[in-house]
Amino acid sequence: MGVREFLATMMRKYLLIGGAAFVLGAGSMAYVSQAALAKPTTSREGYRMMQLFGDVVDIANKSYVTQPDEKKMVEAAINGMMESLDPHSAYLDAAGYGDLRDQTRGAYGGLGLEVTSKDGVVQVISPIDDTPAFKAGIKAGDFITAIDGETVVGLPLNDAVKQMRGAPNTQITLTIAREGEDQRDVKLMREVIKSVSAKGRVEGDYGYLRISAFNENTTTEAMAVVRDLKAKNPNIKGWVLDLRDNPGGLLDQAVSVSDMFLEGGEVVTQRGRNPRDIERYNARPGDVTGGKPVVVLVNSGTASASEIVAGALQDRKRAEVVGLTTFGKGSVQSVIPLRDGADGALKLTTGRYYTPSGRSIQKTGIKPDLEVAVNAEQAEKIANGGAQFTEATYVNALNADEGKSREGAHVIAESPPKEFEAKIDFREIKGDFQLQRALEVLKNGGVANTPKVPGPRPKLAEITAGKAPAAANSNAKPTPPTVAKAQPK
Repeated sequence: MGVREFLATMMRKYLLIGGAAFVLGAGSMAYVSQAALAKPTTSREGYRMMQLFGDVVDIANKSYVTQPDEKKMVEAAINGMMESLDPHSAYLDAAGYGDLRDQTRGAYGGLGLEVTSKDGVVQVISPIDDTPAFKAGIKAGDFITAIDGETVVGLPLNDAVKQMRGAPNTQITLTIAREGEDQRDVKLMREVIKSVSAKGRVEGDYGYLRISAFNENTTTEAMAVVRDLKAKNPNIKGWVLDLRDNPGGLLDQAVSVSDMFLEGGEVVTQRGRNPRDIERYNARPGDVTGGKPVVVLVNSGTASASEIVAGALQDRKRAEVVGLTTFGKGSVQSVIPLRDGADGALKLTTGRYYTPSGRSIQKTGIKPDLEVAVNAEQAEKIANGGAQFTEATYVNALNADEGKSREGAHVIAESPPKEFEAKIDFREIKGDFQLQRALEVLKNGGVANTPKVPGPRPKLAEITAGKAPAAANSNAKPTPPTVAKAQPK
């Protein structure tokens, strides 16, 4: 088949797609009708540029120094096309589309990492609880610069993901770059990742529910945890819902988890380019906690679908939010299968979501009612404008609402003493200052009634440099993390 015939066939496939899926974060889907894809909208200039593309492929086929791989060229072009739009639009080949579906089912092979691409470098969104990546200490914001000694800088994200996947019980070495540290090699053993997305335990008089992602089983698992904890302690006085480092997941699961704590009303609104393209998602009557108070724990790794839950409960005055400002991914993607997935799929940004009060959190995130740092070092870093991995660090991210920007360098409300030994593994309260403060908020009947911790004042860089101290609520943007494109070790 010639290039022009191929392009014409691709256009026909696009117009004949039978369904699409809305994605929030790392694979959140809710199916929509074919109606939105019924009419071709490509302009005359667009068709002229497609002809130009065909001419370029033909010339390369005839004149390149060796015979090029036409399929590889076209897939690379589609990848570049999608990546030029925003950080979350992408082309998934057939294998990548299969991986996406496996992830949303909650079982797949690999290391347990949610990743994205930033400036041609693979970056970790979040490790999944109790997976090889989590146990190895890989953190949100880390960069993966090489796999088994071979650089992946500049490699398409799908190709890097393929290299990280593999048979269980096979070893892989990732070269990790972290802001302010030397690159290091981390050896991991691949496993079959059967993600249990909801876990919990009783903490004194309170229930603790940890949700690490939103896959097809999340609401069922979360309901089972709540029932189990209520059976262990029928007199639970309140609940902590921990969404820290939750990178997102299925939209319907985010809505149904929110529904667990609400007695009806709006959860989230989805809006497309057309002002009339609005879809509202509502909760049904029935609060599984019986109206007991709730605190939601968040941090900068709380992204997308998990931000929907935190935003819904905060706006509806059903919960108070404790921790750090969330990631700030307020856009919606459609996953559009090409030829029923045989040619992969497009993941295309098609709208934004809004919390019940009508706010978009794109780039700005959800600000907690009580801001609490993990340790004094983190508080000092934020006070001095240290790099944070958020939606706002993407150069080509969708704009925030007009006039809004993410809060820049500022003094965190609370942080533990410098000698506090912070260690968060989601299995115990020891070393988890944010969880300790969330429980204090429950015990005292809310943030307003909770005595504040007089944590250490961070040392501001401006003071040490002999300058005036920065304003506590400066809007200066944090400097995006930089990774040197060095040769792998």
